[in-house]
Amino acid sequence: MTEEAESRNRSEAEAEAGATGDATGRRVRVVLVDDHRMFRTGVQAEIGRTDETGVEVVGEAADVDQAVTVITATRPEVVLLDVHLPGGGGVEVLRRSAAMMGDPEQPVRFLALSVSDAAEDVIGVIRGGARGYVTKTITGTDLVNAIFRVADGDAVFSPRLAGFVLDAFASTDAPPVDEDLDRLTQREREVLRLIARGYAYKEIAKQLFISVKTVESHVSAVLRKLQLSNRHELTRWATARRLV
Repeated sequence: MTEEAESRNRSEAEAEAGATGDATGRRVRVVLVDDHRMFRTGVQAEIGRTDETGVEVVGEAADVDQAVTVITATRPEVVLLDVHLPGGGGVEVLRRSAAMMGDPEQPVRFLALSVSDAAEDVIGVIRGGARGYVTKTITGTDLVNAIFRVADGDAVFSPRLAGFVLDAFASTDAPPVDEDLDRLTQREREVLRLIARGYAYKEIAKQLFISVKTVESHVSAVLRKLQLSNRHELTRWATARRLV
């Protein structure tokens, strides 16, 4: 192989390795907010190779109070924010970070990263100030690209989620209050949707990073609160409310 060919191949390999980052060598500082340590570790391993991706993870948090503390201390460009967190959820983090989001010189921007693709979750965090919403099925490459876009001020959504936002902001009517649904915690709603979609307990446990026993406890609580007898009635209940 000639020296010219070797140089060309090396340049192509370097370009491919850095394809998920920024061609200018720019770096984006990111904070990960999620209550599952294993998930944070996985995201860190996937996107935190700074020399390759251009993403520098500067902090992590597992609940609302930790998130606000870490974000205030590090002032990242982008926060990857789970919707369902102990202490009030992602919306509470956004509320308490309003001043940092509005900083004209060094704004902190938020990208929701959640297992949930429910319309009320998407709309809630977008109304709270998040610049985008992607689900945890996203690939590492796409997540890095989403981070850079949000850092630049763009709005980023997983496929089909943008429609929720367009529909919500095109209407001035507030969504009706569902007292039955309001009885459920955020985690119970997640389990409810997955049960209604036909997921087995083991599959739900794996997707939500919880134990099968915890899934069983949530299902029992949902059935009790909604006064339902079994998962078939639960599925019909969720389908009638378009939660599936």
